[in-house]
Amino acid sequence: MVAPQPILIIACGALSKEIATLVRVNRWEHLRLTCLDAELHNRPELIAPKLRAKIIKFRELYEHIFVAYGDCGSGGEIDQVILEFNIERLPGVHCYSFLAGEDIFDEIASEELGTFFLTDFLAEHFDRLVMTGLKIGEYPELRDQYFRHYKRLVYISQTPDDRLLHLAEDAANKLALNFEHRPCGSGPLMSHLKAQILKFASS
Repeated sequence: MVAPQPILIIACGALSKEIATLVRVNRWEHLRLTCLDAELHNRPELIAPKLRAKIIKFRELYEHIFVAYGDCGSGGEIDQVILEFNIERLPGVHCYSFLAGEDIFDEIASEELGTFFLTDFLAEHFDRLVMTGLKIGEYPELRDQYFRHYKRLVYISQTPDDRLLHLAEDAANKLALNFEHRPCGSGPLMSHLKAQILKFASS
């Protein structure tokens, strides 16, 4: 039996744990994972240039490359990069939609437009990425400037973890938002990755 060709996934660091877990559980031994820093979501205009540099670095080593990003606030710049190199990405606008599933995400978002979402990763690193990254801890008045249009925080969890649930509740308190928890797992993300693996295998 011929071994499958290696596939490189270039992902947002916010998805690294979920993708690494799926690779291990599904025994996708031919998948390789490299990530960009999740803090780039505070500077979305930098994602596309750094993604381009990463693709250029690895394109001679991997025939198959897949990008585990949505648009992620890049204003279409990520799509321009993947079009330039004839590479595909995860469907959807951002990680919330392909972690929860687009239908579930759309349903949650339509219930309340002023919804701030947390994933396992964001719950774990909320203080670093939000309170420190947006300087809210240093300048508390920024909280109301950034979040004045938000009404609730919805934690779409990937794993049943009481510690992360507590951190998510604490994040909602820090932002003075109502809290809701919607367990979602990682099924939609796994489905997208499986579809891409099968597509590469048939090419």
